[in-house]
Order: sequence, then C-alpha cells, then structure tokens
Amino acid sequence: MKQYSLDEEEDVLIGKKGTPAREEYELELQLESIGSMIKTIRKKKNMTQAELGRLVGVKKAQISRLENHTGNMTLDTVLRVFNALEAKMTLHLNV
Repeated sequence: MKQYSLDEEEDVLIGKKGTPAREEYELELQLESIGSMIKTIRKKKNMTQAELGRLVGVKKAQISRLENHTGNMTLDTVLRVFNALEAKMTLHLNV
C-alpha cells in the first residue's frame, strides 16, 4: 500500500498550490485563524462577546460571527476589534 505525505494529499484533495481552489482554501484557513485569535484574546481578558461588541460598536451577534467565521468580515471591523482588545495585528500582502 502506497503512503502519501500530507502535502501530496492536500494537492489531491484541495488542489495544487497556486490554483484558485487551493488559494481559496488557504484564505479560509487564515480567516478562521483570525476568528480564533479574537476569541482567545477576548477570553483571556475575561470579556464577553457583548462587552467586546459595545467597545467596537457592533452587536454581540457580529462578534460571534467573527469568532466562528460564519459571516463576512471587513478589515475595518477586524482592526477595530483588535484595537478594542488592545492587541496588535500585522497584515502582509503578497502581490
């Protein structure tokens, strides 16, 4: 039985690096990690979603959607959330 590396499996199941399907997959992973970071930092600060929402100027439901990556997020909102959490965020753009 032939064994495959994780990279080989990803290429088969998701698409090779550089393909539109793979790029979309990678972007989704990054967006999910932003939501996870928001949730982790918020909890470390013993803050509820409602409290964070008030600081940012959005409803609790929007914070929940950000953390669970179930809705669209704008860069403006993400920056306001990290600012409210007093956390730094670095953005890298590759062109």
